[in-house]
Amino acid sequence: MTEPKRETDLPVGPGGGSAPVEVSAVVEPAEGADVPLSGRDALRQMFMIAAPSVVTMTSYSAMQFVDRLMVKEIGPEPKYIAAQGTAGIATWTLMTFCVGLTGVVSSFVSQNLGAGKPERGAAYAWMSMWIGLAYWAMVMIPGALMARRFFGLFGHEAEVVNLEVGYAVIAMGGALFTLMSKGMHNYFFGLHRPGVVAVAVVLGNITNILANTVLIFGAEGLDLGVRPETWHGGAAWSAISLLTDSAAWVAGTLGIPAMGLAGAALGTVIGTVVEWGLPLLVFLAPAHNKEYKSRGAWFPRWLMFKDICRIGWPAGLMFLNELLLWAYMMSFLTPRAAERAAELSGASAEAAKAVGTSATTTGFIALQWMHLSFMPAIGISIATQAMVGKAMGAKRPDAATRTTWLGLKITMVYMGACALLFVVFARPLIGLFINAETPPDEVEHMVRLGAQIMIAAAVFQLFDAMVITTSAALRGAGDTIWPGVVTIVTSWVFIFGLGHLLIEVAPGIGGLSPWIGASAYICALGVLMTVRFLGGKWKTMRLVHDDPLHNLPPDELAPGTSPGA
Repeated sequence: MTEPKRETDLPVGPGGGSAPVEVSAVVEPAEGADVPLSGRDALRQMFMIAAPSVVTMTSYSAMQFVDRLMVKEIGPEPKYIAAQGTAGIATWTLMTFCVGLTGVVSSFVSQNLGAGKPERGAAYAWMSMWIGLAYWAMVMIPGALMARRFFGLFGHEAEVVNLEVGYAVIAMGGALFTLMSKGMHNYFFGLHRPGVVAVAVVLGNITNILANTVLIFGAEGLDLGVRPETWHGGAAWSAISLLTDSAAWVAGTLGIPAMGLAGAALGTVIGTVVEWGLPLLVFLAPAHNKEYKSRGAWFPRWLMFKDICRIGWPAGLMFLNELLLWAYMMSFLTPRAAERAAELSGASAEAAKAVGTSATTTGFIALQWMHLSFMPAIGISIATQAMVGKAMGAKRPDAATRTTWLGLKITMVYMGACALLFVVFARPLIGLFINAETPPDEVEHMVRLGAQIMIAAAVFQLFDAMVITTSAALRGAGDTIWPGVVTIVTSWVFIFGLGHLLIEVAPGIGGLSPWIGASAYICALGVLMTVRFLGGKWKTMRLVHDDPLHNLPPDELAPGTSPGA
């Protein structure tokens, strides 16, 4: 027997007020809900959703990987990767609250899909793009205007600051397309159609690489410094040579100068336009509109705005806080720890600054390899969130539980394998991103520190798998407040608190000390998130509304005529 439904008010988002969210302690399956009943069916559906999602996340990692390899070739100094990393993470930090806020669109879309109301999701997709536009105007543009003052606070070398500002201004100005694309991507993830996003991201990343080759190096072209005989059969060398020669010809024909690091930023923006535009075309296509009424929901709707803000603000705040602290650790704590160790060894102030820049570069190189471990895991978590959301919309918390454990098993196996690779191949992995003309003593310092960081990363891989999977499952059910609070508290205790403490009490550790704090943070968070999931409170949550305002006919979800109708 089903208990009487009750309503509870969740914390409010911008604008105040709250709307009731249905909560039921005991639930019955929704009629016609397509939720897998067996472990084999769940595995098949997990694979169907996760495979394109993993392709999407792996493609992001591959793009960043190639991006860094290209930036490395600008010059032998480590400042280029350091500046790109600092400016890139600062840009993402500013965007993160909005990205986390609209990330819950997937949960709303998937729960309505499970409840047999898939057409409701289009209104959330449109609202996420309107939120992205407003956020860009109010946050990203002012951030670009204040970039020089902001990067000056880190105490980096003057030339590094100039590079950081040039990159950040372009990246923040083009962030509009990133913010709007995230909402559109989350819509298709929640609709269990991740293939649309995968195709868009792969094509966007290819566009980014081609644009980078033209814009970074101009008519001079990219000199890889690699002999043809080192490429087996010569096919790979011929393809890369054709690409670089073609890019140089295009740049020379159009009169495009070598833009260096600024060209990398502009290339990323161009690629992001493709990532946003292609899913939008599918979203507005006649066939999709006929099935999901995607064009009729274009007008900004207050009801959907409140829904997204009410459930999404804890996730947005959690992501913002976490990335803010990671940015602080990478751009301030790591160089400061390295400088402190260099000063104690008798180095001059100028030499200590150079050591700090080298440590920052090393940290970003190590983080690049970590992307190859956690980005595919995030792809699996996207499938987990969508499947949990659909199961909860269909009133099947048992299926949601099975889905989460399945996703966790897959993620832990993959990230455990990555941990082993990090330990065994730490030194060559770091060395791959160091310019061949870098002085040998500096190379040895970077490789030694990088290998230590990779071992610290290996320690937390399995715990990171726990964080990524269980937090996605909790978001899919609508449980965002408790995870947000716990993430904020633990991140400040370990990344900020322990990181600073180690610099003071054990300065000889050098640039590794902040990473020890980060490793402890992820291990603690993995345990806490898993305990929260095991507690089962998320099973009483549901995001599907049954009040009359949410049950308007699909063509009346928003007034007016949609673009292209």
